[in-house]
Amino acid sequence: KNYGYDGKIRILQTFLSFSQKEMTFSQAEEMLQKNNLILLAEQYSLTAAQAVEIQAKIWEQPYVSAEFNLLNPDANRMFDIGRQGQKRFEIQQLIYLGGKKKNEVALAKKNTEIAKLQLEQLLRNLRLELSNNFFSVFYENKKLKKINFQISQIDSLSINYDAQAEKGNIALKEVVRLKSLVLNLKKERNDLLEELLKLKQNLSLLTGVSENIEPVMDEYQSLANLQNVLLSKEMLLEKSLSDNLDYLTAIKNAESQAVNLKLQKSLSIPDITAGISYDQFSGAFNNEMNFSIGIPLPLWNKNKGNIKIAEAEVQQAKLLKEYKKVELESSVESLWQLWNNQVEQVRYIPTTMTQNLDLVLKGMVKNFQKRNIPLIEFIDFMESYNQSNIEIYEIKKSWILTCMNINYITNQDFFKI
Repeated sequence: KNYGYDGKIRILQTFLSFSQKEMTFSQAEEMLQKNNLILLAEQYSLTAAQAVEIQAKIWEQPYVSAEFNLLNPDANRMFDIGRQGQKRFEIQQLIYLGGKKKNEVALAKKNTEIAKLQLEQLLRNLRLELSNNFFSVFYENKKLKKINFQISQIDSLSINYDAQAEKGNIALKEVVRLKSLVLNLKKERNDLLEELLKLKQNLSLLTGVSENIEPVMDEYQSLANLQNVLLSKEMLLEKSLSDNLDYLTAIKNAESQAVNLKLQKSLSIPDITAGISYDQFSGAFNNEMNFSIGIPLPLWNKNKGNIKIAEAEVQQAKLLKEYKKVELESSVESLWQLWNNQVEQVRYIPTTMTQNLDLVLKGMVKNFQKRNIPLIEFIDFMESYNQSNIEIYEIKKSWILTCMNINYITNQDFFKI
């Protein structure tokens, strides 16, 4: 069914307003940690890594064998296993040499540490994604309210202009120009509604909350709190190099590859199999007790291929660690410059600027109704009003998101909202 342009807008507005749930950013973070399915699933990877560590500590089971007489041809008896019969028992144990078990346990521990960092990194990634969506919804809602305010102010003018045009008091081109302004605003509103729909769907997916989340924030207090945070580039770089999860993971991975190289070298050393056996009558002596020991000869398989692979992976991990460090230092430099520039932009915006723009808009509408200002001047102001509000909200949103990115890259909570 074709609902028409205005009908689609009403459907989007109805859908976005259906079953809404107001939520602060801290509440959204709580829902993320509690309900996010990706985060919950990744916790099992850590559990699996911990299980591998437990398994690595366990030695091979001892091997027990038994041998019983089936037929005694001299006495013509079956299963002659009594005091004068024959039976044999043996137990063997594999004994690791070259520090294999120690290296295997050390590698499992390193992999568990990496799994913990990866779980924490996933949480940080999801929190950053949550902040991008949360604050985007917050400021897109503000843009939407301003556009709705403009449309409400102009709609009544458009109706009056239609009536005046029919009477011949106003030129038709002025009516068409005014209606074009309204159509452009409605088109922009429709684009905002579609973007809001996507953002709110992402919020629901991240938090596991089925209702449409309506972000709530004390904007004035939050921006004031962010402005009161004192930072230096040296502090950001120091915290990033010590706590950044990507970089820490790269370091742990390099350590893990070094341990793996030790393990592969130790695997080239043969292990010993030792055992004790008892033989009732078939040995050189009656009731014979024997000790056995066996070791494979390292003639063909000295694990050379796996050692070469491990050596290559060690070098690769070292280079990747250095790359992560350079990348991190570059990111900190860029974020520091961006943050400083945005601080100045935010400070330049008066707290009452949007309210003042609304007051001027109402005055312009009244003067236009009284024919005190021409249509061209009125339309120019409307376009300027709309653009000014968009720029104000974009500056504020971008600054908040930069603060969240600083939290992310340093793995700190310098900025709290």
